[in-house]
Amino acid sequence: LPRPGETPAHIGGTTLFGDNVEDEWFIVYLVREITREFPGLAARIDDNDGEFLLIEAADFLPKWLNPENSENRVFFYKGELHIIPLSETPEQDCDLSAPCPTIPQALALFSTRSEEFLAAEPIRAAVNKRIDGYPEKIQASLHRAHCFLPAGIVAVLRQRPSLVAAAVQAFYLRDPADLRACRRPFSTFPAEQRVMALVTFTRCLYAQLAQQKFVADRRSGYTLPSPSHPQYRAYELGMKLAHGFEILCSKSSKAAPDSKRNVLSGPLWERFLRSLKEKDYFKGELEGSAKYQELLHMAEDHFQQSVAVPENSVEVSPGDEILTLLQTTSIDLKEFEREAACLPPEDDDSWLDITPGALDQMLKEARNESVPSANEEEQKYDLETVAESMKAFVSKVSSHEGAEMPWSSDESHVTFDVDSFTKALDRILGADEEELDSDDLDEEEEFDFSDGDDEDLDAGNQRQDQKVSPEELVGSLKSYMDEMDRELAQTNVGKSFTTQKRGARSVEAATSESAGPDSGAEDAELAPVDVDMNLVANLLESYSAQAGLAGPTSNILQSMGVYLPENTDHSGSS
Repeated sequence: LPRPGETPAHIGGTTLFGDNVEDEWFIVYLVREITREFPGLAARIDDNDGEFLLIEAADFLPKWLNPENSENRVFFYKGELHIIPLSETPEQDCDLSAPCPTIPQALALFSTRSEEFLAAEPIRAAVNKRIDGYPEKIQASLHRAHCFLPAGIVAVLRQRPSLVAAAVQAFYLRDPADLRACRRPFSTFPAEQRVMALVTFTRCLYAQLAQQKFVADRRSGYTLPSPSHPQYRAYELGMKLAHGFEILCSKSSKAAPDSKRNVLSGPLWERFLRSLKEKDYFKGELEGSAKYQELLHMAEDHFQQSVAVPENSVEVSPGDEILTLLQTTSIDLKEFEREAACLPPEDDDSWLDITPGALDQMLKEARNESVPSANEEEQKYDLETVAESMKAFVSKVSSHEGAEMPWSSDESHVTFDVDSFTKALDRILGADEEELDSDDLDEEEEFDFSDGDDEDLDAGNQRQDQKVSPEELVGSLKSYMDEMDRELAQTNVGKSFTTQKRGARSVEAATSESAGPDSGAEDAELAPVDVDMNLVANLLESYSAQAGLAGPTSNILQSMGVYLPENTDHSGSS
């Protein structure tokens, strides 16, 4: 029995799922079903990203939950996802610095008050969505293909179909050292005795094998027919798979009995060596010294004799298992050839080719967003919605953790404190003379002001001494802004903006041309800028520049549920 405070008896495991994320979610499904079948069990699961269940439901998590305080809080219990809050009772305030519970503490809470820790419905729905369809979805993730393989591999796969995964990974992750065994005629799986067979892969394994370009060494004996050959793909897949099996067998301890490296390269040896270092087995000797090497060789010999027993160990290498199966399995080449003559058809691999439209569809479905119908007449896009969504986005508060998207239009609007705003303006524009910095004083000494300028300054100082009301302050600021608008209106910057009187501007200019170059120009120049029109025009220009690829405009707008149409304008059109 465990001592008080220690983790109680449990079953655990580690799975290397590689590039196939669906394998990870299948494990989540199994864990959930185990806790549903055995109600007394609680299970937690994580990966190298941490609490990936919370990552999947990130849009619906409570504000207090973050990677620093989520350890030992997320469990499957009775087939449902549970999250232990920071405080044991809802009426207590959440202390973000509260320590994470230990496993015994979490289990004690589940045994008494598990119903209080049931995760919110949106969180559970986000996780359940990823594992919906199992176990039926397993068959949809498989792919069956014809492969021209050595008879030995066909016999091995009939006994252990799962070994195809190890062979594909050995080929997919090969390095130059692995290919040394493939630069001569294969010793374990020669190319002379090959037959056609139907091999079952997962879709991920098939894609890894099929999509890699590889040319076999001529000395290996694995030659390919012309690419126009009807069975070229079967020959190519068989050649790649045979290389993977040969690499696995070349690493086997049975294939190289004189080499201790095969035994001393697994996780069991690494844990044994780490334990020796913790117990000061090397007595402080420097790594690589003569005494250190002597002690290391003694530890290796002891490990090989008493710890590493491949025949009885669960950590038997795939190469050892393949060689053992070859010794115990009969290979009937004529039987394999008869079966090859009537093989069932292979699966269609058109799923490997994904069009940009299909990719967008998958991304939208992953985000649980409604996809606009392509058959809607003219697809009426509301440009006002685009402008309002962007305004709502920039009004949100952002921090080093990111910006919040304006998901709901029912949220309260940004408040504006008039008193704080006027006080800030008072500090900026109503500064006393003694508050001027040294740079301002230097500039005043540098220029020779005229008497008229001195009088203006004196008058300005007198006005500063008087109490300025907020209304006067705002009016003064507005006059400054108007003057700045007049100056900018005559520059290229001012002319680049669309004003609300854009349509009438050319008419006014034509009718007042005889009155002089400046008459009526001031009113046109000071016409208010159409902020929404400029915003939408700039967004559309940025979206068009993306040329159908991902970019800032589409990413921001799509995150708010706004989709822009494709640019169907002809090149050169106005």
